[in-house]
Amino acid sequence: MTTEKISFCLNWQPTPYHIPIYIAQTKGYFKDEGVDISILEPSNPSDVTELIGSGKIDMGLKAMVHTLAAKARGFPVTSIGSLLDEPFTGVLYLEGSGITPDFTSLKGKRIGYVGEFGKIQIDELTKHYGMTPDDYTAVRCGMNVAKYIIEGSIDAGIGIECIQQVELEEYLKAQGRPITDAKMLRIDKLAELGCCCFCTILYICNDEFLKENPEKVRKFLKAVKRATDYVLSEPNEAWKEYCHFKSQMESTLNRKMFERCFAYFSDSLYNVHRDWRKVTAYGKRLEILPPDYQSNYSNEYLSWEEPEETKDPIAAQELMLHHQEECRSCGGCKRLVLA
Repeated sequence: MTTEKISFCLNWQPTPYHIPIYIAQTKGYFKDEGVDISILEPSNPSDVTELIGSGKIDMGLKAMVHTLAAKARGFPVTSIGSLLDEPFTGVLYLEGSGITPDFTSLKGKRIGYVGEFGKIQIDELTKHYGMTPDDYTAVRCGMNVAKYIIEGSIDAGIGIECIQQVELEEYLKAQGRPITDAKMLRIDKLAELGCCCFCTILYICNDEFLKENPEKVRKFLKAVKRATDYVLSEPNEAWKEYCHFKSQMESTLNRKMFERCFAYFSDSLYNVHRDWRKVTAYGKRLEILPPDYQSNYSNEYLSWEEPEETKDPIAAQELMLHHQEECRSCGGCKRLVLA
């Protein structure tokens, strides 16, 4: 069998939710499909869509809002599947910082963000709540939002519940403080979006590579789906294998992150049409997309049955909130089962 090479760039350093990609590698699932994957780590997460869109790298991972903005800015990329569905995303802070569930309590505070779109989101929210971007100090933190909060360099910062919030909780636990002192102002609630889908982590592909290599892309996705199935059915064994391959994963913090990511893994890998409609509209509202922009995603490279979309996504989000709170209290790898 001829092996076909694919270069694949992560959205940042290896982290617990990257497990399906590494399991597909360690289990030989990519090899079974006849593809050879070079897994790359970006020195700057903000460069990923540019690297893929310019054709320097074939495929990779990026959040939905970044994927939309990339193509609007002339970097031709397309989402071909979902890795992590709708992780809760918001402004993280610690109890006692002077910040409350009232967004206007952020006035005069130092707010950290990962990349430029985080700042755009906060700036837009200030207008929504009768403030201006001059009412807070923006601090670009990259992926170090939790670290900066702990060090006192910022008062709050944008992060996701299953990664940066877990970092804050483990810090609080070590300090003898309740982990519930790690708080989040969810952006989907603040912006009245009805979902956290703007931060869904996607498998993306350079458009020219996709056009010229459709079968290669299908093989990649088949291998990743097989790996995802294994992770979801045998989470403890999968985690051991991931830690064996990537020794830096072997820590209590990373294990807790994996458990909190577990319910967010997309079991079908399908792009959710409703989510793309919502985030495309949100991108236009943020003025990072032109009014006539068409969403850049495709499910045609997924060769298994497409599941039905959740009938009541808002109710599903509330159930997920309670599920994640239980996971925070009790631990373990559990999936949310919707009736």
